[in-house]
Amino acid sequence: MFAEASLSIWGWGGLGVVLFLVTFGPFAIFYLAFYIFCFIGGGFAVTLLYGKINSEKHLEKCEHSYLPPTQIGILKTLDEMKLEMKPIKIDRRLTGSSFIDEPLQQVIQFALRDYIQYWYYTLSEDESFLLEIRQTLQNALVQFSTRSKEVDWQPYFTTRLVDDFATHLRVFRKAQDRLPDREDKQRDITEELVDSFFEAEVEMERKICRDIVCTSHKDEEGFLRDLCELLLYLLLPPGDFHNKNMRYFLREVLARGVLLPLINQLSDPDYINQFVIWMIRDSSCNYEAFMNILKLTDKPAELEAVKDKVLEELQYLRSLDTAGDDINVIKNQINSLLFVKKVCETRIQRLQSGKEVDALKLAANFGKLCVIPLDHILVHNIALQFFMDFMQAAGAQAELFFWLTVEGYRVTAQQQLEAMQGWQKDGKKQPSATKGLLKAAALGVFEQYLSDKASPRVQVDEASVTQLGEKLQRDDPTPEIFDEIQRKVYDMMLRDERYYPSFKQSPLYVRMLAELDMLKEPSYRGSDDGDGESFNGSPTGSINLSLDDLSNSCHDDSMHIHAFISDTGVCNDHGKTYALYAITVFRRNPDGSEDCWKTYRRYSDFHDFHMRITEQFENLASILRLPGKKTFNNMDRDFLEKRKKDLNAYLQLLLNPEMVKACPTLIPYVYDFLENKAYSKGKGEFARKIDTFVNPLRSSMRNVSNAVKALPDSLAEGMNKVSDNMGRMSERLGQDIKQSIFKVPPLLPKSDIDPEHCRVSAQLDDNVDDNIPLRVMLLLMDEVFDLKEKNQWLRRNIKNLLQQLIRATYGDTINRKIVDHVDYLTSPEQVAEYVKKFRDSYWPNGILAETPPRRDKSIRMRTRVAAKTSLLGIMPDELKHIIGADTTRKGILRVFDMFQYQPMNRRLVYVFLEGFLETMFPQYKFPELFVKLHSRSPRIHRYTQKLKTSSLKR
Repeated sequence: MFAEASLSIWGWGGLGVVLFLVTFGPFAIFYLAFYIFCFIGGGFAVTLLYGKINSEKHLEKCEHSYLPPTQIGILKTLDEMKLEMKPIKIDRRLTGSSFIDEPLQQVIQFALRDYIQYWYYTLSEDESFLLEIRQTLQNALVQFSTRSKEVDWQPYFTTRLVDDFATHLRVFRKAQDRLPDREDKQRDITEELVDSFFEAEVEMERKICRDIVCTSHKDEEGFLRDLCELLLYLLLPPGDFHNKNMRYFLREVLARGVLLPLINQLSDPDYINQFVIWMIRDSSCNYEAFMNILKLTDKPAELEAVKDKVLEELQYLRSLDTAGDDINVIKNQINSLLFVKKVCETRIQRLQSGKEVDALKLAANFGKLCVIPLDHILVHNIALQFFMDFMQAAGAQAELFFWLTVEGYRVTAQQQLEAMQGWQKDGKKQPSATKGLLKAAALGVFEQYLSDKASPRVQVDEASVTQLGEKLQRDDPTPEIFDEIQRKVYDMMLRDERYYPSFKQSPLYVRMLAELDMLKEPSYRGSDDGDGESFNGSPTGSINLSLDDLSNSCHDDSMHIHAFISDTGVCNDHGKTYALYAITVFRRNPDGSEDCWKTYRRYSDFHDFHMRITEQFENLASILRLPGKKTFNNMDRDFLEKRKKDLNAYLQLLLNPEMVKACPTLIPYVYDFLENKAYSKGKGEFARKIDTFVNPLRSSMRNVSNAVKALPDSLAEGMNKVSDNMGRMSERLGQDIKQSIFKVPPLLPKSDIDPEHCRVSAQLDDNVDDNIPLRVMLLLMDEVFDLKEKNQWLRRNIKNLLQQLIRATYGDTINRKIVDHVDYLTSPEQVAEYVKKFRDSYWPNGILAETPPRRDKSIRMRTRVAAKTSLLGIMPDELKHIIGADTTRKGILRVFDMFQYQPMNRRLVYVFLEGFLETMFPQYKFPELFVKLHSRSPRIHRYTQKLKTSSLKR
């Protein structure tokens, strides 16, 4: 059925198609399709046009019905753009000072040109954006200038800045102490030291650790962005700050274009080393300091860099074609360079082999130690400190302190008795309390050290003690009342094997010699250079050769020489002032002719020459007397004339014919000294150091009795001083003993916080808190030279010495001078100079400076050596005499080493920046903000957990 229906459909359909084609032809099907397409397209077009018209009418009806009529947005914007632009007026006044505004406007102009205009002009030629940027920057600078004028900068520069630096140094010292002693000196410990440094910072700051800011570039940029956004909030008008595009733009420019490059440069160790050299560029290079640096360094790269430069200089000198007098100069230079080369090679070999030994141990075991008499030790602060420590360990501190106390008592009693005699002669009324005070002081000394109640008690024979006690009760005290027992105590310390003889064999004695710079070091002898130059291990080795030549050529009875100092003057060379003596020399030759010349010598040349010849000819030491050296006011005209006269007498005695006949081998030394050339110092350096120690004028020795030697300005003041000194002598000496034994700081209150785990300023005495110069000196000296580890008696003496120096130099005006200096540094003229230097360094000749390429490693290493040498070279001898030569060297090198690690330098820069902002905006909570910004460090969380764990265990 279904098949039949399907067949009928196909049949009728096919019949229809055949009839259609027969009727209309074969192309009729195409016409049909075309007619259908046109019908559908026409209907669609009509529908679209009709719908659009009706839709517009409907929308217009709705708009007029529900919304108020407004102008179209695009048309309104176009109309506003067609309006005439109002010109932006730029006020060029920024700080109120024309000295500052002019260079500051140039800095703004250069910054806009090089950081904004170069890309902005590729987008638009409209100047309004640039003018608005400039106006915004100027508004911020005006706010900054106004705020800075309201700030008292004196506390920041004299207290906060020094405290931050000293605290940073304390953290570095603690980090160094935590590192174990290295057997391999070549191993790089930078990463370990940096980790230890920030661990110590957490313990110091407790809530702040800047490790992620100083070691992570990404975190550092985030910190600077946050800081810059906060500064923009404080400095920009509200309208400009709430403009996000403007705020983000300025934030990125300040953070990444200004602050980050500046911090990178300030924290670069090589830049700091160059800056150190530039700061002390006027100081002449010290050869002794240079050799000390080579012998003390543990960086083979530094030694290799110096050695390469030495080889380069040797090659140049050997290539010179010279003759005559120049050959001796070149030989001297070659010998000096060979000596430096040998020192570098020996030092490198020791470091690479791992056989580096402690110089103190080497001197103690193999060196020939200088013997310092006990009487000199007892009157020298540094030497006395080590002897005091030794006597403490031997349990005989009471004997030493008794001797020192009696010295002080004797001087004070002599002064007061002399004052009493003066009152009697003048017919004045004698104070009745003076004798009573002297007797009370004498009884106090007796009770403190000699009575049965004394603890510890001086060990002397009982008969002498009993006799002294009866004498004190019966007679009035005299300055010499303790002399007999003091002499016995001195003899006991001198001869008892437990004391001075054992002290000379102890490591403390070697350390004392190191502090006094009296350790003989092993010499570097021999040369494996193989080039044929003579080298005897001395930088002045060729001097000996020239002396032999002079001896052969000049030792002639027919030759006579006469010399005298014709003139003297004061010279200034590289910032150092010294006296120069012109010596006129006449020499009669064998043929009857006469030569005349002038040579110029300093007093130090005379001194070294004297040491040299007295070493060679010991019998001359009792005949030749060189005028003594004067430490202060040695440029006074009258003093120079007197010294000229004395030096002339010294020369005439030296050139006396009888002297020449008695010591004929002395002639070459004299001729070498009087030749018209630069005098090369001989081998008297060690002898000169010995002379420096034993000569009170040269070494600025300070007798312990001078500590209580103060002349009264008036009668009342004198009595007050006597009462204070005598009434409290026993108590003070008891404190001295306790401080020496237990290392307790003398005037510091007890605290639950470890002094080493807090800021440096927290440990200052209250009575020096107002004295700015003493505060600064104590802060720096305590941390740089680590004086807290010293004997507290020495530390207090140093403090007293600083007070006396300040008062003697400036009196009560020193604070005023410091404040005036700070005012000068922040004056408009000086600020203008800072801005000009900034402008000239960033835009030399008005052109943006290119980033300099990183310098070669060998150049950087030589710069390090030069910077260390410069720092050691400017250290005055007086400082070494106060705290010790070895302590001075270690302190200076510790400060230098601190600046050789960039993460630590970044931390110091950020500390200074934070202190500056806290001082600049005291009304805002910057300290709390910095705690929040720096508390994200993982070390903070670990330290907090550690504290919680330790508290739970308790």
